[in-house]
Amino acid sequence: MKNILIIDDDEELAEMFSDYLVQDGFTAKAIHTGSAGLELALSGDYSLVVLDIMLPDLSGTEILAKIRRDNSVPILMFTARGDDVDRIIGLELGADDYVPKPCTPRELVARIRAILRRTAASRENNGGDTITAGALQIWPQQRKALWFDKALDLTSTEFNLLETLADNVGRIVSKQELSEKGLGRPLARFDRSIDVHVSSIRQKLGQQTDGRSYIQTVRGKGYQLIRA
Repeated sequence: MKNILIIDDDEELAEMFSDYLVQDGFTAKAIHTGSAGLELALSGDYSLVVLDIMLPDLSGTEILAKIRRDNSVPILMFTARGDDVDRIIGLELGADDYVPKPCTPRELVARIRAILRRTAASRENNGGDTITAGALQIWPQQRKALWFDKALDLTSTEFNLLETLADNVGRIVSKQELSEKGLGRPLARFDRSIDVHVSSIRQKLGQQTDGRSYIQTVRGKGYQLIRA
């Protein structure tokens, strides 16, 4: 049973979502302050954290940054509908995905299941096999990646996307395919999530000797991982 933590100062809404998750087979806990939520998020007791950007004591972005210093637990952000700035900042800080407010409990559960399903599928589909793409080695079951023999610190979604690119090294992978395999959902119109996640992975991989990225953008088609 998956244990979900909701950090949101809207007590009525958070409790409603929590109750819905329990009815849908999860265990869930709603916390209404950032400081208490941060402590629980770092405890290792939760499979996923739902985090509101607007909180009274600590901002959601502060909490997100603090969690990502020590923990790779999947994080789903609550953002204001149409607020692209909050979404991009959150994704850059390591959130796995976002859901705009107001949203229905069904939509929230669908996003949570998509993230958890993709993480589980990565382990099950590859078993103990290793994906090798030049200097990149990935162990899907252990959720471990080495780049030039050094461990890569990746969020859950970054791991999923890099795994997909490595599994297709040298081939162009469309944003639609990356969204379905990396985020577990179809790519929405005007959704920049994939671009932000890929940008973060690029920074972690660094540049080739000629200054080019190891992940090439193929305009109008998608992304391509270059074998190092």
